[in-house]
Amino acid sequence: MTKKRLFALVMTLVMVALSFTACGGTNKADNKANKENATATENAAASSDATIKAEGTQETEGGYISIATGGTGGTYYPLGGALSTILNGANLGYTATAQATGASVENLELINKGDAEIALVQNDVSYYAVNGKEHFEGNKLENIRGLCTLYPEIVQIIASNDSGIESVADMKGKKVAVGDPGSGVEVNAKQILELYGLTYDDLGKCDHLSFSESADQIKSGQIDAAFVVAAIPSSAVTELATTYDVHLVPIAADKADELIKKYPYYVHMDVNPKEYRNQKDNVSVVAVQSMLVVSSEMADADAYNICKLLFDNLDVMKESHARGGDISLDTALDGMSIDLHPGAQKFFDEVKK
Repeated sequence: MTKKRLFALVMTLVMVALSFTACGGTNKADNKANKENATATENAAASSDATIKAEGTQETEGGYISIATGGTGGTYYPLGGALSTILNGANLGYTATAQATGASVENLELINKGDAEIALVQNDVSYYAVNGKEHFEGNKLENIRGLCTLYPEIVQIIASNDSGIESVADMKGKKVAVGDPGSGVEVNAKQILELYGLTYDDLGKCDHLSFSESADQIKSGQIDAAFVVAAIPSSAVTELATTYDVHLVPIAADKADELIKKYPYYVHMDVNPKEYRNQKDNVSVVAVQSMLVVSSEMADADAYNICKLLFDNLDVMKESHARGGDISLDTALDGMSIDLHPGAQKFFDEVKK
């Protein structure tokens, strides 16, 4: 364990001790602000009494493991908390905590600097990091390695029913929101428009909006369609579809194959008609994948153990968030956009025999 990691662990224990002192007697202070900055570890431990399965793991020195997740209201945070519960419960000497962060881009920087040991990220963003593209142009992160992919985050193109948009090609001359400037959503939007021979110049109007802003402008008729990247069902899309007539714009299977050939981090999926109101048939879409990444400097035994413990204890992940139920060995390498860590490769070589 490095001095930096030891110091971080000591400070964590000090803060826990102080929190117990502050809660003494009958004084019930408002802890909301503290909870916003707390790790997910305590919450996950409290919500899961499962016995952790740790058979077949490799000998390790253990140590402190910081898991970089995302915002406290997102999906990465509870899943990171569940993973910390699994690692702590394996009795292999790991002390794991899940930390709230700004998600993928920040998480990759944390791994690169040695300030986190595991991170949840989108597979397209990890591809950009390793190859020095988009957000990481001129700042290639060559020490990032993959452990596995987790669940799909679908590129959803939401159009109002009166927009006349039934295909991406129909966006020509239309008013379209493409996500925040420089965001992963915007990159996905550019790549999909390019697939259909379109650029921003072909759109009637191109707005850089968050999805909440996009939803409001779809309702008011200021835009015709918007790109959003999220797991299905997305609460934001569900809310919009409940109050306004919208539909998912499909990406044809042959076009999806063409996109995947050029950008291997995408996967092709069909969205079930029951997911959103007024959707009658399966809709062909593409998705990026959430994934776990680590540093190339992580010991092979630790990378192996993380994979082994994760897939032997998927019930704990499922308890933490609905998306945890989507994690499966069958799809654990789908959309893997960067080199696997050798320890993870060893694990998958064994289970795929």
